Amino acid sequence: MLMRKVPGFVPASPWGLRLPQKFLFLLFLSGLFTLCFGALFLLPNSSRLKRFFLAPRTQRPGLEAVPEAPGHPPAGAREPPPNPAPAAPAPGQEEPSSLAGPRRRKGWARRTQPPRPREEATAARSGGSSSSGGSGGRAEAPQEGSPPFSFDFHAFRSRLRHPVLGTRTRGSEEPQSLVQTRREKIKEMMQFAWQSYKRYAMGKNELQPLTKDGYQGNMFGGLGGATVIDSLDTLYLMELKEEFQEAKAWVEENFHLNVSGEASLFEVNIRYIGGLLSAFYLTGEEVFRMKAIKLGEKLLPAFNTPTGIPKGVVNFKSGSNRSWGWTTTGSTSILAEFGSLHLEFLHLSELSGNQVFAEKVRHIRKFLRKIDKPFGLYPNFISPVSGNWIQHHVSVGGLGDSFYEYLIKSWLMSAKTDTEAKDMYYEALTAIETHLVNVSPGGLTYIAEWRGGNLDHKMGHLACFSGGMIALGAEDAEEDKRAHYRELAAQITKTCHESYDRSDTKLGPEAFWFNSGKEAVATQLSESYYILRPEVVESYMYLWRQTHNPVYREWGWEVVMALEKYCRTEAGFAGIQDVYSSFPNHDNKQQTFFLAETLKYLYLLFSEDDMLSLEDWVFNTEAHPLPVNHSDSAGRAGGPL
Repeated sequence: MLMRKVPGFVPASPWGLRLPQKFLFLLFLSGLFTLCFGALFLLPNSSRLKRFFLAPRTQRPGLEAVPEAPGHPPAGAREPPPNPAPAAPAPGQEEPSSLAGPRRRKGWARRTQPPRPREEATAARSGGSSSSGGSGGRAEAPQEGSPPFSFDFHAFRSRLRHPVLGTRTRGSEEPQSLVQTRREKIKEMMQFAWQSYKRYAMGKNELQPLTKDGYQGNMFGGLGGATVIDSLDTLYLMELKEEFQEAKAWVEENFHLNVSGEASLFEVNIRYIGGLLSAFYLTGEEVFRMKAIKLGEKLLPAFNTPTGIPKGVVNFKSGSNRSWGWTTTGSTSILAEFGSLHLEFLHLSELSGNQVFAEKVRHIRKFLRKIDKPFGLYPNFISPVSGNWIQHHVSVGGLGDSFYEYLIKSWLMSAKTDTEAKDMYYEALTAIETHLVNVSPGGLTYIAEWRGGNLDHKMGHLACFSGGMIALGAEDAEEDKRAHYRELAAQITKTCHESYDRSDTKLGPEAFWFNSGKEAVATQLSESYYILRPEVVESYMYLWRQTHNPVYREWGWEVVMALEKYCRTEAGFAGIQDVYSSFPNHDNKQQTFFLAETLKYLYLLFSEDDMLSLEDWVFNTEAHPLPVNHSDSAGRAGGPL
């Protein structure tokens, strides 16, 4: 105590340090501690140490944290998903002035329960990881840091030159004309076909009306509801509002893509993808767009071949592909199949921003452009391995048909900028007319089939679409050939009508011949059936719109009456086994294309020309309308549609 009172005396610390020295030492220790502790948060790869020192965040019940994927930023740092396309008005409703939709929040935790189909569709992203063929590339997702893709549905609808459903007066108190009465009858047939399917087979691919149950089949790789997807745009077009909502709800809640079977590339493309694309363009409902894109990605493994020509069958589980077993060799691709992808795949790129779809079909086009063709004709079979034609069998009917259709429609869908498609179409048509078109002794014009230089003087029902195709393309032919092509289209369509008119049922056979003194009739029972096919009434519709000759509506009404008399059953419509019998047996199948095509073309035949105007729309080979590209926005998708 005494020592402390002595002036100037400073006692030593227990460690022999004076107070200023102790202060500096403590300052040094605190700085060292701060530096070391802060490094735990500032140095890279410190997430494990953070978890050790920091208490876990409280999670809401039913939610789990989403793990960070390698190469992707944390959820909170990602860009928000694009705005969903604003919905179009329901059939018969006015389009709202503003179509902007709400934005979803970014970085939300994921539910532990499996997502419902609607959520699955909204969360789906453009870009895939499926392997691509030919060039050896892969379907790449949008690169990190790139802006999210969005499609401006309102701008698209504003560019259409005509209202989707036309400008006809609704709700008029004036007596209905004969044409309106007939159109309403066709609408009733569609309603009956849909309600029968819904009652006995909802979710299955097709209705079996005789046994009143559904048929699934194995052509679609486990996908269900083919009739639902194929019917969407027809229901919308006919303003069957309740039925359309039923179909839409099924797609949202029950159309699952996690299937594992083997599927036809061609059939899934024209029916499912075509139907979903069309439904989106008509309504703006995002679920249709996202389902179409995801399903398109599942088809990409079909292109894994040395040439880039896809094989006909894709395995959804393994990602492998193969050719059809019934083809002539173990590796054969069919012209009508790989040649009927162009319209849908360009729109998949347009709606997703993923260029892999467009690249695949453009590669096919360029490959066919440069390959040698016998007499300018395209044989039906090619090897996807060697790139060589297999057999020289040429047909504008089955196996070849829609390839030619997609050439002229690619030209039209591009707003007449795809000159490559135009040139290939007219070159092919010239070769067809030179080598395949014949006139029978009775004056009927038909398109024969060519087998290595020899002709089979028959024409399949499938080839009867060609009258409409030639009429559609006549306007853009060389000026001195336009009238000729219009007449050729009319004569071929007349021949197909004769195949109907010369049967007891006034329905046409699967194939008809021109030999042994017989013309436009089937010569054997195996070709005498009718399975609700649309090709003849398709040509009636195109010829009506081009000429307004009332004969096409009269011929169309004959088909309506024949369908009612011979194909309508208690529980739906069914094909018949012999068109030459007054009491034919039914085949127990309501084909999906009956609702997608036959009834749609008949309805359009009795509608005004501005309903699904041909200035705004082209129809895929399943009659699903896809829009013409009226703007230069397709440059964003890698070139003109």
